[in-house]
Amino acid sequence: MDARRVASSGPGRGRIELELRDLAQLFNSMDPSPFHERDLDPKAEEFIVGWANDYPHGMPLELIVHLSQTPRDPAQVAQVEPAIHVYFADLVQVTRRELRTLFSIGRASLAIGLAFLAICTVAGRLVGGLGDQPFYRIGAFGLEIAGWVAMWRPFEIFLYDWWPILRRRRQYQRLARMPVSVLTPESDRCARINAGPSEGSR
Repeated sequence: MDARRVASSGPGRGRIELELRDLAQLFNSMDPSPFHERDLDPKAEEFIVGWANDYPHGMPLELIVHLSQTPRDPAQVAQVEPAIHVYFADLVQVTRRELRTLFSIGRASLAIGLAFLAICTVAGRLVGGLGDQPFYRIGAFGLEIAGWVAMWRPFEIFLYDWWPILRRRRQYQRLARMPVSVLTPESDRCARINAGPSEGSR
């Protein structure tokens, strides 16, 4: 399996080319689902997503699959594009649920963190009010630090953890819309015949 990025095939469109021996390399061979419902092979998905990440996020994409062997069932060629669209559309839903779950955890963590921070703040003031000795001051300061440490997880979720998931979802949305072409040895041969002889051979 080989994948390579080439120049854009048209204005504002990024092309990804995937070179395979046959269509079996494109889909997960362990998936018992019908052909058009199978998951992509992990390596094929990694290639496609990796090359897509190299293009600007707003640029539409297209995928061209080159096969070195003619499929035994020609009808499978027409099923490749909808199968890839369905696969990445499913990943869009997965990341949407992942984001929703993350925000739910973030809200719960925030509530727990705020409650613990309030308890630590009150306890710290009580301890600090017991006297001016260093022991009390250290205890009050330690409780205040412990309260803010409890806020670390909600801060991490709402400041950092959510946007990589959102970016991944947008990438999957772009891949779920991209046109997909499958080129077989016969289609390449027909294209050469239709193109006719080159200028150098006339």
